[in-house]
Amino acid sequence: MFGNAEAYEKFMGRWSRQLAPLLVDFADLPTAGHILDVGSGTGALAFVLREQRPKVQITGIDPSAEYVAYASSRKKQGQQIEFQQGDAQRLSFADRTFTSALSLLVFNFIPDPGKALREIVRVTKPDGKIVAAVWDYGDRMRMLRVFWDAAVSLDPSAEKLDEKHMQLCREGELGRLWKEAGLQDVEERSLEITMKFGSFRNFWDPFLLGQGPAGAYVRRLQPVGVPALRSEVKRRLGVQSEDRPIDLPARVWAVRGSIPA
Repeated sequence: MFGNAEAYEKFMGRWSRQLAPLLVDFADLPTAGHILDVGSGTGALAFVLREQRPKVQITGIDPSAEYVAYASSRKKQGQQIEFQQGDAQRLSFADRTFTSALSLLVFNFIPDPGKALREIVRVTKPDGKIVAAVWDYGDRMRMLRVFWDAAVSLDPSAEKLDEKHMQLCREGELGRLWKEAGLQDVEERSLEITMKFGSFRNFWDPFLLGQGPAGAYVRRLQPVGVPALRSEVKRRLGVQSEDRPIDLPARVWAVRGSIPA
């Protein structure tokens, strides 16, 4: 579901690239040090972090070998960025390896996020910051909210697949997790962007690539079901002409906390 790097770039990569600068600003990291990028995917956060903090060293981990290979292929010669395959729940690094750790749009997909956070705390130095963000699937991630509302209206059994049910995507949930892990100065904040689509097709076609829960659902539909879903999504967006641009708002819940000294 999540292994095709090119398909992911077309579906969610553009969102990640737009969100990454906001998360880096929110993180308020030092200008130097060694940063862990948890769930580095195709490299969106790591490359933005490198642009904004050119003196930092970055190590990205991701469970997908294809994502790691794709991100590594985009790295410029001489950049202090390394991508490697790894599981956030079982990090291979020694205690206190990193200055800080960041994670973009990943924590809700980790089977045991509490275990992963404890591992990240273990490998981060005292006073280091741990920062993460996940989509507000139930409300202000308009692209997916419209999709799932349309899917459920046509197929009530899709309700159980709706991403609004995912862990950590509601206000306060990330903050509670961070406090339970013993982090200090915990702050949770919403970060918002607007994604601009050149046309309805530019919006819709990435859903056909099988990425994420929404893409997987489309793949499982019988061919006759896809046009009906497309039409219902189009209706809910109020699209009169498929060639006109579409602007959609989106919100993430972001959290940061510090390792006790």
